[in-house]
Amino acid sequence: MGFGDAIRAVLSKYATFSGRALRSEYWWWTLFLILLQIATSVVDAVIFGVDEGSVQLLTLLVSLALFLPGLAVTVRRLHDTGYSGWWVLIVFIPLIGWIVLLYWMIKKGDEGTNQYGGPASARVP
Repeated sequence: MGFGDAIRAVLSKYATFSGRALRSEYWWWTLFLILLQIATSVVDAVIFGVDEGSVQLLTLLVSLALFLPGLAVTVRRLHDTGYSGWWVLIVFIPLIGWIVLLYWMIKKGDEGTNQYGGPASARVP
């Protein structure tokens, strides 16, 4: 799955927490979010300035709009590795939680069908 396909797949499943997501889908989405955050921060800096306490309104709005699909693709990625989506809450354990979640995001998904459905497909819905 390529960059554009992954973005289309995640946005087409905006708030779909069921099913499974490929590693490439998750990581391309993560790269998209990072690049978008950089771009919106630059635009905010141009519009509102770089002073201490300056408003980053565009960055905030984009972050809010893309929070739900980001959470959904993370839950589907956990499903692909055989874990419940509730394991996303492990990030609230300082340091260790992030390391464990990162490992699960990097880990290869289950080859066959698991309790969350059949193997994730590279096809865009």
